Amino acid sequence: MISLTVILVYIIIALGVQTGLIAAHYNEKHESAKEIAPGEVRMMYREYEPPGRDFWFGTDLFGRDVFQMTLYGVRTALMIGLITSLIAIPIGVLFGAVAGYFGGIIDEIVVWFYSAVASIPSLLLLISLSLLLGRGLKGVYLAIGLTSWVSLCRLVRGEVTKIKRMEYVQAARALGASHTRIIFRHIIPNLFHLIIISFTLGFCYAIKSEVILSYLGIGVELGQPSWGNMIQTARQELLRGVWWQFGAATLAMFFIVLAFNLFGDALRDALDPRLKT
Repeated sequence: MISLTVILVYIIIALGVQTGLIAAHYNEKHESAKEIAPGEVRMMYREYEPPGRDFWFGTDLFGRDVFQMTLYGVRTALMIGLITSLIAIPIGVLFGAVAGYFGGIIDEIVVWFYSAVASIPSLLLLISLSLLLGRGLKGVYLAIGLTSWVSLCRLVRGEVTKIKRMEYVQAARALGASHTRIIFRHIIPNLFHLIIISFTLGFCYAIKSEVILSYLGIGVELGQPSWGNMIQTARQELLRGVWWQFGAATLAMFFIVLAFNLFGDALRDALDPRLKT
């Protein structure tokens, strides 16, 4: 329940940013008076302001509020996690269900295909697709979504192989139900616990992958607030002792990833019918 509360807080923040309830002041330059000589005062940008009362997470080189940058990064992270899951889950469920249900040559083709994809190091495949699709959110969505369906496909295939031999599936087949009806009406609904658990785990994978791609300079576009871009910028600031931008992005990512992992484990315990016995 604590993990669910953390996730809901992140969702509320993302909705607040999306609807404009949280104003976009992260790109404004805050000024302050600074005395540079007796009787002479001029306005200076408040760059590298440490965390304090005015700026909870400090400011960066351009005087931008790191706290608000972190809040806007929540929206980017949740959008990436949601959209990439909506790409990967249908691919994994469809391929796994077809392979497990029909078997034979179809099963061999699907197994060969996802084995070939799984044999490529996931990070290298992710980077290659990102370079091919170009930098930007659309490229990140497609790159992560098209590389994160293999584990779900393998799980679905194994479950469908067992479920298709059960009595209610044989009864549906004896009553003349089509293969499509049996798969989508009788088999896939019994796989929802796997789909939900895979969604929570894939969400974490997508968030971490975006950070890696943006850190390498091939992810979210510069100027788009994201935790990966914040960490990429902060790597040069660390040499100057400016740690707060790196710390803010890391902590924000840590809490959401930990919450989704714990929540996914709880869902598995609650939804997996084998654990109930």
